[in-house]
Amino acid sequence: MTSLLPLLLVSLASTGIEIALTRYFAVSSWSEYGYWVISIVMAGFALSGVFVALARDWLERHSARLFAFLPAALILTAAGGYALAIRNPFNPLQLQNPVTIAPQIAFIGLYYIELLPFFFLTGVFISLCFVTRPAITTRVYAYDLGGAGLGALLVLALMVVLHPFRLLPALLLPLAAIALFVPRGRSRLPAMAAAALCLLASEALLIGGDVAAFNQFKPIYAPLHTPGAVVERQTLSPRGVFTLLDDFTERVDTDLSNDSAMMNLTGPPRTLGLYRDGSRIAAIPRPGALDARYAPGTLGAAPYLLLTKPRVLLIGDAGGWAAAQARTLGAGPITADEPEPELREALAAQPGVRVVGESPLALTETGAPGRFDLIELSDGFLAADPANATAFTTGAIAAYMRAVSADGIISIPVSIRDFPVYALRMMATIRAGLLRAGVADPALHVLAYRSAWNVRLLISPQPWSAARIRAVRKFCDDRSFDVSYYPGIDVAALKADIYNDLPAISFSKGEVESSGDADDSIADEAVAVMNGQPTDSGREFDLRPATLDRPMFFDILRLDHLGTILARLEILPQQELGPLINLAVLAQALLIAIVVLLLPLVAPRRIGTKGAPVGRAVLYFPALGLGYLFIEIALIGEASLYLDDVTTAFALVLSGMLIFSGLGSMAANRLRLRIAWPVILSVLGLCLVLLPVTILATIGWPLPVRLALLVVLLAPLSFALGMPFSMGLAEASKKGHGFLPWAWALNGAFSVIATPMANLIATELGVRFLLGMAACLYGLAWITFPAMAPVRQRLKVFRSLSTKKEPVPF
Repeated sequence: MTSLLPLLLVSLASTGIEIALTRYFAVSSWSEYGYWVISIVMAGFALSGVFVALARDWLERHSARLFAFLPAALILTAAGGYALAIRNPFNPLQLQNPVTIAPQIAFIGLYYIELLPFFFLTGVFISLCFVTRPAITTRVYAYDLGGAGLGALLVLALMVVLHPFRLLPALLLPLAAIALFVPRGRSRLPAMAAAALCLLASEALLIGGDVAAFNQFKPIYAPLHTPGAVVERQTLSPRGVFTLLDDFTERVDTDLSNDSAMMNLTGPPRTLGLYRDGSRIAAIPRPGALDARYAPGTLGAAPYLLLTKPRVLLIGDAGGWAAAQARTLGAGPITADEPEPELREALAAQPGVRVVGESPLALTETGAPGRFDLIELSDGFLAADPANATAFTTGAIAAYMRAVSADGIISIPVSIRDFPVYALRMMATIRAGLLRAGVADPALHVLAYRSAWNVRLLISPQPWSAARIRAVRKFCDDRSFDVSYYPGIDVAALKADIYNDLPAISFSKGEVESSGDADDSIADEAVAVMNGQPTDSGREFDLRPATLDRPMFFDILRLDHLGTILARLEILPQQELGPLINLAVLAQALLIAIVVLLLPLVAPRRIGTKGAPVGRAVLYFPALGLGYLFIEIALIGEASLYLDDVTTAFALVLSGMLIFSGLGSMAANRLRLRIAWPVILSVLGLCLVLLPVTILATIGWPLPVRLALLVVLLAPLSFALGMPFSMGLAEASKKGHGFLPWAWALNGAFSVIATPMANLIATELGVRFLLGMAACLYGLAWITFPAMAPVRQRLKVFRSLSTKKEPVPF
């Protein structure tokens, strides 16, 4: 096969299928399990490199026939693997149950058996392209990266017209098209016929016999299967599958006092339910039924009793109900910020309400100070979109303090249905945010009150006055809510009149710690948290403040207490499973990496290690595999904050990095590699120093301008990132016979490690730390480039570059 277009098509299809499988897991079960898809992909590539390194002679002899019939095999393994995967009875809830965990682990193993063959054969195809074209390695890598970037763009475009369950059948077409490039000869017609027959059979299997569906534990499953349930509308988008459902169970999901009937208030009206990927994100008013007379009985009503016709900023409009409640409670002008386009389109026009779709940081960080009297985050805003977590960080609190008036209030909801310590974590974040805003004693500016299920945290720019505290306490007494913290609180006296018992639960012991009387575990520790003192919960959970650099709200598990976490696995909420899944993926990735690393010892003649720079290759290619993905994941995180949209950030960074890196690889032979290293390290250094400041300074700029700025950042960095790996492979091709595929396997094996490791580092230490590690890894790669002279000599050359006494062998 003389053309490189088949390689581009294979990379396009495999990247598209990888993303399609990730979306399948997000819709059918939980997005956290998409990490396993990425690990299967990279494991397949790594193992294929090992296979090609050991069997290179045989593969090269039969390469023409393999290139001819691999397309048919790729179609069969992709379609067959998907058909089996959607029938896999894996249930993540049972994975958390000690009684049922064993079969679920076996089902995870089945996913590997079902999906790995396709990515293994994809890796064989790509590896063969490298080993049969050693003279144009950089060009081969350019087509590989370019195809992957185009595949990411293609699948994102397909998400607008195809349900995630239907994406994979469409992505079989590029695989079938590869057979058209088989050179004329005896294999051409049989190869084309085999690819066509496999395509037809696969499409019939996947489209005619498709059984992919929402799992029974998804929130949409029960209401979707109630008698008379009707899907009013379904919208397909890269942001998710949005389903508007009409069934008798849908109501406004608000925290309403049990005493509402005694207050002569009506209950929440019946609504429509809006679901994204099977998870409920809002209640949508039925036509002509936007009735919020229940609002005085809600947990969030207290600030409206303290303010007169306040100028209100609602962050998240909860399907229009947040604005309706604010109007009922006597608000003045209302600005409703709803970042989700699908929700904005569903909002009914309300008098006195201006609807915008900007980042909350953009609205509060820019504009006139003190222009709002009440900044209220709506119930459910945190869970509606992963990007919304930035609204609950120290940087956001400082921005709110700038935008709220001197006598105003900031109102923040926290759900305590799963863990009451989420409220303590938010209080620690508020304290850090107030300190950042210049508040000398944050403990004087916070008040917390709650129901049995949720907490409202009120922040005042001025210290809470006795009159305001009395008003909030009366509000709570009238509605059977509890006050958990205010400046000068007497916790012991407060416990005499608790309406909603909230006993402390010891996570380490797995038991309720109750005195027998009504208790408030938040009140027990709130004073210490607001004064920056250690708490019992702080020893069991990670209560560090959420920051713009570490915005993940649901990451309170302390991984150094892994034994305790595993013992309490069945009580963990779904949001906390991400780090544990990353750890599991990291463990299996390390095993694959060990296999690849030991290959030169097991089969030195096959690899051709004699005279080859094995030691430096063991550092160089893993450093690139880790470093590239560290940069990619860090920039996706920063772009998500900047664009306030995870999907757009993912699409732009992934496709942009791959395409520009492909162009860099294409130009690598014409440009000296020594240019790439300073560019990479310089841009990473600028990101570490200037990126946070630049993001906050320009976050209010129009979206096209922000997109253009991101491309300006990505282009030179990604262009330079495309050179080191392809040039390293070019050098590897000059060494032993199997050295190039082994180097490819090394990179793939450590790319498996990179994704879970990067997620864990970003969660625990922050995005900037991740970028710093990437810079160190590329610095290590610079020193250990396989074409270099011995390291000691190289370091000597670095110190004397300005004199140029010695040639630099790049």
